[in-house]
Amino acid sequence: MDKMDVARKAAYLQGLAKGLGIDDSTKEGKLLLALVDAFGDLAEEVSDMEDAWSELDEAIDVLDDDLQTLEEDFYSFDEAEDDDDCDCGCCDEEEELYEVTCPQCGETVYLDPEMLEEGEMNCPNCNELLEFIKPEELDEILAEEEDQKD
Repeated sequence: MDKMDVARKAAYLQGLAKGLGIDDSTKEGKLLLALVDAFGDLAEEVSDMEDAWSELDEAIDVLDDDLQTLEEDFYSFDEAEDDDDCDCGCCDEEEELYEVTCPQCGETVYLDPEMLEEGEMNCPNCNELLEFIKPEELDEILAEEEDQKD
């Protein structure tokens, strides 16, 4: 139902009640006039709610357009980053990083293979000496443990 239809019907009923000369001194007259007034109030509320809904709908459309623009910018940026077809050397595979948590302060530290090869470093947060097992030594330790299990 269109909001103008509701408003028009409410105005029609109010005009009809006045035109019929409904007597507000009787119980029935009081009831009918109260119903007509309530219907008029409801028609106004419906109109206000539809206006608010229309404004919200427009705001959602604007937000949707903004989000779409951001997504296009973000995904086009990612696609450019992943372009492995160039020969410039900038698109080489990312180096593997190892994650270590400092036992002293709990800071997470990321190490590249070269840092891991050094075998130790100071925590950048608390300066605690962190010692590492080199990957090849870890392989040897794991192999020895497997041999001991068998």
